[in-house]
Amino acid sequence: MKKTGLMLSALAVAAVFISSCRKEPLNDMTAEESRIYVTNYDEKADFTSFKTFSIVDSVAVISNREASKKELTQYDKQLLAQLKSQMQSRGYTLVDKAAKPDLAMNVSRIDVTSTSIGYNPGYWAGFPGYWDAGYWGYPGFNYWFPSYYSVFRYNEKSVAIDLVDLKNAKSGNNQLTAIWNAMLRGTGVWNGNNIDSMVKSIFDQSQYLKTTL
Repeated sequence: MKKTGLMLSALAVAAVFISSCRKEPLNDMTAEESRIYVTNYDEKADFTSFKTFSIVDSVAVISNREASKKELTQYDKQLLAQLKSQMQSRGYTLVDKAAKPDLAMNVSRIDVTSTSIGYNPGYWAGFPGYWDAGYWGYPGFNYWFPSYYSVFRYNEKSVAIDLVDLKNAKSGNNQLTAIWNAMLRGTGVWNGNNIDSMVKSIFDQSQYLKTTL
């Protein structure tokens, strides 16, 4: 089974259920109130068994309007820096990908025009250019989520962060398993001014993500 966390503002929740004062309460939400952070993790994973991690050196940009690509804008640099800082604050040691890290962190910005919410093979389906297993030294491996894992595709700009288990990679079936995922959705998720608060939010609701109990 999977475990899922969902964080949104109290006003956002209230606006969904209370409509007597305004005809369209959601229209009065601020950009900050509109943002939603969804985290998923594999409940079978022992996060304390992992000690080292590495992170991609740029961000994959996935779109259904053009070919996927990798970028390193100022926004991307700030996002990667904050993710590194949060992982280190949880006790994980940052190492180079050549040092065979226990965990690999992939980061993607998603900009699609179609909407699909539910259980599916993954938000990267049909979009070549994502951070595949070959980047981490596992050419020929597939990058997957277990069938019970929920992944979302939105018709707006969003950010996906995947934490992949390299320590327990199985050569027999050439599979790498993502044990944690965070999706950042809503107005302003591609705005650099919001990175610190957004990254803090997804880690705040992922208290299990640490090297000690």
